[in-house]
Amino acid sequence: MGLQKILSVAGKPGLYKLITQTRSGFVAESLLDGKKISVGLRSNVSVLSEIAIYTLDEELPLREVFLKIQVKEKGGKTTVSHKDAKIKLEEYFFEVLPNYDEDRVYASDIKKIVQWYNMLTEKGLADFSETKEEVTSEEE
Repeated sequence: MGLQKILSVAGKPGLYKLITQTRSGFVAESLLDGKKISVGLRSNVSVLSEIAIYTLDEELPLREVFLKIQVKEKGGKTTVSHKDAKIKLEEYFFEVLPNYDEDRVYASDIKKIVQWYNMLTEKGLADFSETKEEVTSEEE
């Protein structure tokens, strides 16, 4: 399963796996505890495959940032925790992505990225290679 089925729901902790769509929204399953929730269309939801990180040159898709972390950590969890101090998180992120835009990428963003990466790795969903759907949409 690629990142296009993984969601972040505003106001809810952790990440969610898209189960099915309904007339009024969709049903998602928490990666933290496996509970299913119903999410309405008015909720602020982000699909991980649509998120990008600002760099000095361009916007880098979150999938590529996750790949860089995966290479640095040799497929394991990060050496920093999302609960570490701001300076430690920024130093770590600078090692992973040296040209990230420090003015537009906040410590809270780095915390989320580290937390999400660790959660996906822990749940065995750390396949960050491009899917056929993503390749086709980029070619169009």
